[in-house]
Amino acid sequence: MSSIFVLSNLIYTMVQDTLFENTEVAFRLKSDSELERAYFLFKMISHQPLVRIGTAATNFALKAHLPVEGLIRATVFDHFCGGVNEDDCLSVIDKMYTAGVCSVLDYSVEGKAIENQFDSAKEKIMKLVEFSDEKEAMPIVVFKPTGLGRIFLFQKKGEGKTFTEEEEQEWCRIVGRYDAICKLAKARDVEVLIDGEESWMQDAADDLAEDMMKLYNTDKPIVYNTLQTYRHDRLAFLKASHERAKSGGYTLGYKIVRGAYMEKERVRAEEKGYASPICKDKATTDQNFNDCLLYILDHLTTISIFIGTHNEESSFLALQLMEKLGIDKKDNRVWFGQLYGMSDHISFNLAAEGYNVAKYLPFGPVKDVMPYLIRRAEENTSVAGQTGRELTLLKAERKRRKRK
Repeated sequence: MSSIFVLSNLIYTMVQDTLFENTEVAFRLKSDSELERAYFLFKMISHQPLVRIGTAATNFALKAHLPVEGLIRATVFDHFCGGVNEDDCLSVIDKMYTAGVCSVLDYSVEGKAIENQFDSAKEKIMKLVEFSDEKEAMPIVVFKPTGLGRIFLFQKKGEGKTFTEEEEQEWCRIVGRYDAICKLAKARDVEVLIDGEESWMQDAADDLAEDMMKLYNTDKPIVYNTLQTYRHDRLAFLKASHERAKSGGYTLGYKIVRGAYMEKERVRAEEKGYASPICKDKATTDQNFNDCLLYILDHLTTISIFIGTHNEESSFLALQLMEKLGIDKKDNRVWFGQLYGMSDHISFNLAAEGYNVAKYLPFGPVKDVMPYLIRRAEENTSVAGQTGRELTLLKAERKRRKRK
């Protein structure tokens, strides 16, 4: 990256003090009780042994049908999720929109494996497209590739192996589900984000997302694929896909994130004896993320971006790049996004400054959403400084309110 875009620690600290340290703006929508719940949860998450014990105990209680859903709903679920269904999320959506933050409804039910469940997921996502079309606060929807088909099939397709006749028909149904969602999104002018997953199934998912871009990104980006930049090959992949798009006469949409499956990726690579696709360390991952960010913003006429990050340095770098490149804060080709229940100091302070911001708002039955909630707890435990930062800001806001 050019030195013109490298931030000195001094400059970053000065801007951080004025932008991301404003806890009154960050937590303006939280009641005192919600603030205390958030502080308690992050305090618990900061202890890795407690996360492991709590995860095991919760899974056991749910499998044993013990009456714990009410407790889960009142604590971790309500902090990280919008509700059990889309209507349940409306009050959260409307409330965040008063502060300029949009919502991306994320049907976070995972682990399904049969055709009628995939069809149900497709219908749910199409309903979300219709739902989003009716609400200004919801300009974007999202889905997971494995919500629409078996991971085994994505993996086999990506490896170039021959399908059986039955598998070929099953794959055609996956393509049909993708197409139905993206076609409706195009008709309703709703942007759709396709999440990234494990590397061993991602090649087929990437190809399928690109096929949808060819069909539906002819006028402007509707379909967005995801770059997990903890993979060291993603910048090269981005540049190659950009060349194909320019040749094919369509635009690209990309959500960029650092990634969500690092430990699983490294373990599998070691077990199967191949080179890990993951960057050697966090510094390399950060550089890869920032390089992808710069490349996209520098080619904004043909690539739109959803910047999915809880990292303050990358968030501020994006602001600096936008200013240097003359990109308006409200340019719809640039969105910032964080997960609901995390990094409110980034989301709400950016929105207060006039940038496009959306929170991923997961929803679904409590039991079915538990894999998502467990990942959130583990992510906050494993990412150095994440939980400590949340706790510091929550503590500062508690003190501010007590002084009032």
